[in-house]
Amino acid sequence: MKPTSLEIDRILQILPHRWPFVLVDRVTALVPGERAEAIKCVSMGEPWFQGHFPARPIMPGVLIVEALAQTGCVLAYASEPFDASSSLMYFLGIEKAKFRRPVTPGDRLDLQVEIVHHRTNVWKFRGEASVEGTLCASAELLASVVDRTG
Repeated sequence: MKPTSLEIDRILQILPHRWPFVLVDRVTALVPGERAEAIKCVSMGEPWFQGHFPARPIMPGVLIVEALAQTGCVLAYASEPFDASSSLMYFLGIEKAKFRRPVTPGDRLDLQVEIVHHRTNVWKFRGEASVEGTLCASAELLASVVDRTG
């Protein structure tokens, strides 16, 4: 199966997040049921850099993990579409998270997520974030598709 890509307008139809919390700029490869690759262009204009840290701006690790989770959400949607107007994907857990290199303004964060396990509405993903081929962070993520009203 040939991988497909998604631009930001389609990503915004899937994810409930909006600026400044949309952390996926483009999906560059998407193989439903298997894996997704995406990018986040890190800019000095991001609001967290005012305080993290003013003299040495570093993207918070928790936001790198969130970018991986958002990529996982797009992958889950592509694999088993749900009505994004009535359902949300909730983050349930993080395992084996490791941070190896800081991510700074001007970096292009490359995000790779693969499905480890899927049963009913629960998904487990393995994700890696890198800059110019150097691993910055990795984690296993657990998420669930739930009704927006619940």
